[in-house]
Amino acid sequence: MNNKETIFPCPFSKGYGIPAKQAWALLKIFLTYRFVLASLLLILFYNHYGPSLLGTKNQSMYILSSQTYLALSVISGIFIFWRQTGYTTQAQLLIFSDIIIITLLMHSCGGVSSGMGILLAVSIASSGLLIGGRCSMLFAAIASLAVLTEQMYTNQANTFEPASFTYAGMLGASFFTIALLSHVLAKRSEQIVLLANQQKLTIANLEELNQYIIQHLQSGIIITNRNQTIQMANEAALRLANLNWLPIKLADISTTLASAFNAWLDNSEQNFILLSRPNQDDIHARFMLLPAKHEFYYMVLLEDVALYNQRLQASKLASLGRLTASIAHEIRNPLSAISHAGQLLSESPDLSSQDLRLTAIIKNHCQRVNNIIEDILQLSRRNNSRREKLLLKHWLTNYLQNFIAEHNLNPDALILEQADDTLSGMVDSNHLKQILDNLCLNALKYGHPELGPIRLLTYAYQQAPCIEVIDNGTGISAEHIAQLFEPFFTTSTSGTGLGLYISKELAELNQAKLSYHSTHEQPSFFRLCLLDADQTFIEI
Repeated sequence: MNNKETIFPCPFSKGYGIPAKQAWALLKIFLTYRFVLASLLLILFYNHYGPSLLGTKNQSMYILSSQTYLALSVISGIFIFWRQTGYTTQAQLLIFSDIIIITLLMHSCGGVSSGMGILLAVSIASSGLLIGGRCSMLFAAIASLAVLTEQMYTNQANTFEPASFTYAGMLGASFFTIALLSHVLAKRSEQIVLLANQQKLTIANLEELNQYIIQHLQSGIIITNRNQTIQMANEAALRLANLNWLPIKLADISTTLASAFNAWLDNSEQNFILLSRPNQDDIHARFMLLPAKHEFYYMVLLEDVALYNQRLQASKLASLGRLTASIAHEIRNPLSAISHAGQLLSESPDLSSQDLRLTAIIKNHCQRVNNIIEDILQLSRRNNSRREKLLLKHWLTNYLQNFIAEHNLNPDALILEQADDTLSGMVDSNHLKQILDNLCLNALKYGHPELGPIRLLTYAYQQAPCIEVIDNGTGISAEHIAQLFEPFFTTSTSGTGLGLYISKELAELNQAKLSYHSTHEQPSFFRLCLLDADQTFIEI
């Protein structure tokens, strides 16, 4: 029988449920009591130890009743331990047979005055615990009637001493009191058990939820003791450490990490370290103390630098927004005056061709400064990324169609090469559009589109969905690559130098990585690696 099953023993009661496992255990305890009691009644009778009332009035009835009591207990044990019959039937038969046999034993020992009737109180109390409800009151009534019937028979047959109906009545009243108290006690006990089971279930659910959250955190968590023996590590920690199994020691992950942990134990101020990974982003590791009741544990928090940079980037953009808003206001006012004055001056009929060229320079550079201000304001107004799952093939197909139509390009100017149709990324679609706009416009401007189409290639790289924008240019010189993503760096006289900087900032805001590459087969291309949308994680 399932431990969670609930049974309602008594068909006459309104019913209160008790867990099946607990109910059967109580029934076995009562059966054991019956077996011990029946054995003692026989042993004490045959040993004749000391003065006794056992069977003094009717030995044959006493012996037959005691043996029947023992035999019924053994037979009931077979049915109960192997659960051959239902719980309700077993419990009711035990209580009913108790009332009959103990009444017979009481009569054989001299009636109510023998004191044997008090054993019925145990049976009535057991009925309240085992069955409860109106059934316990019913059995109390049956026991009271049995005692009164025995007294009436004794009085009618004048077999023993004069019957004591007062004592029999008090005994019957005690049966009802015991039944009521046992019923209340059983009901309260049941409520306590149900409450405990509910709390147990709540604790189990909370533990399962905690395990799910820990295992699916985007940050890696390692719990270790002072000896660096790892107690627990979540999936993110194993992924960041490039492991498929739970390591035993911190040194199995990184000897540098183990050394840094020992150094932190000696000096708690140095609580972080940057771990390098070949061909991947670095890992930011931080150490924390977790005091337990009997032992100290330690938590090692591992974060991909991309996640760490995203948080720094969000803080930086917030500060930049407040600064640039005031700067833009202060610059735009005089810039507007200069631009307006230059325009009025260029309309003068007395200007020479050389003066007109100077006014054109004023106009062009005013427009360039205005573009810089617009780019800075656009960057500072960035909201936190609202990432969503994007199926790259579908999204990029629509993007290229809109981009070609928006810039009035030849349909073959940009083409999409899809290595995997199922690739999906987790990114803000507006941010992704702005990044690709910058990359594609740069490719059209500097990548010699006349030599062939600009290619957008998607594929999985190091378990991350990536997009490459490949042009036909000869590549960027080595001295310029280090400054490529710095603000205001440009090799063009007309550019602001903020396009790639903004693109990289937006990539980091989405925990993506934008990088420039040059190979012998492909001299110039940009690679944008996104978060895998199929990977379940919880970000904090």
